[in-house]
Amino acid sequence: MKNQPERIYLSLGTNLGNRELNLAAVLEALPPEVNILDSSPVYQTEPWGYLDQPDFLNQVLAVDTSLSPHDLLEYVKCIEKNIGRKPSVRFGPRIVDIDILFYGDRIIFEEDLEIPHPRLKERAFVLIPLADLDPDLIYPGTETSISDLLQNIDLSGVDLYQE
Repeated sequence: MKNQPERIYLSLGTNLGNRELNLAAVLEALPPEVNILDSSPVYQTEPWGYLDQPDFLNQVLAVDTSLSPHDLLEYVKCIEKNIGRKPSVRFGPRIVDIDILFYGDRIIFEEDLEIPHPRLKERAFVLIPLADLDPDLIYPGTETSISDLLQNIDLSGVDLYQE
């Protein structure tokens, strides 16, 4: 019997250029290396961290892949660059940002890669679309679900996007 692939969650964000096309470009660029299993609705969100910039569109994807966590990181960073991402200020505006939120139930804490994503618990713009896909998903290494995490943060400034 073949092992089931690990379910991986990616977050997408964009606030420069044609935001809808930027998200669509990511969805088109991920296969065949990354198989998209499900996608959340798109949310429009206020900037986080660095506030003097346009609102973001955010979305979360459930995916699987045969790529290792490090190879997946390299792959999504290459997609970001190909879509047009340029180096910028931390938490600043960007054409596209792709973050690995979870890679199955793995916990990785290395200089170049942290999984689960280190700021996931404090970001409503990630937790809300993640809860759309799997509210009962357990944060690795804890007994806390995504819906539990949502109870502890400010949910304002994250609105369902109406195209």
